[in-house]
Amino acid sequence: MRTTLTEENYLKALFHLVDHEGKVTINELSKFLNVKMPSVNNMMKKFADKNWVIYETYKPLIVTEKGKQEAALVVRKHRLTEMFLVKTMNFGWENVHEIAEQLEHVHSQLFFDKMDEILDYPKFDPHGEPIPDKDGNIIAQDLQKLSNCEDGETVVFASVTLSDDSFLSYLTERNLLLNTKIKVIKTESFDKSMTIEIGDKREIISKKATEKILVKK
Repeated sequence: MRTTLTEENYLKALFHLVDHEGKVTINELSKFLNVKMPSVNNMMKKFADKNWVIYETYKPLIVTEKGKQEAALVVRKHRLTEMFLVKTMNFGWENVHEIAEQLEHVHSQLFFDKMDEILDYPKFDPHGEPIPDKDGNIIAQDLQKLSNCEDGETVVFASVTLSDDSFLSYLTERNLLLNTKIKVIKTESFDKSMTIEIGDKREIISKKATEKILVKK
């Protein structure tokens, strides 16, 4: 049976919220989706019937392997769509999230497999997030927040934790794009804002931004 749009939104929320032990609370889901707790409880009982989660009253949910796979496949559709919009249709990376939110609910697997083929099977989306494969497997990344880097370190911009339009526009205006080399010049002790060097140009960026930029060495 096909998943509904609402079920897919819940699955995607599970994907983003589940911890390293495979657990997530009803309260976390409620806040993330802006849905009342009773509604979340009712949906999770349905998910338990599908063997996507293990549900016990007053205990954190445990997302099963089947549930993780189903969630990853929804995210796959979203991230593939974002990549298609950027690479094939020349959208800016700040303009694709809302469109992908709509297209991710298309049920045709053939549609997304063809998209994958046209893109030559990308491993990451335009924001640096890994694209799950057809079996729901995801490439593990060893990334850290820019805010955790030391003065003098040079790192590579690999991903963002927030694909909000305004934040991505903020990065674009400062030429902070994926795969850009960033040298940390100085972190201010007062407000943790950071002076960075990109090529021959220096920028001062806020702590809020450095918390959401993921880098690799």
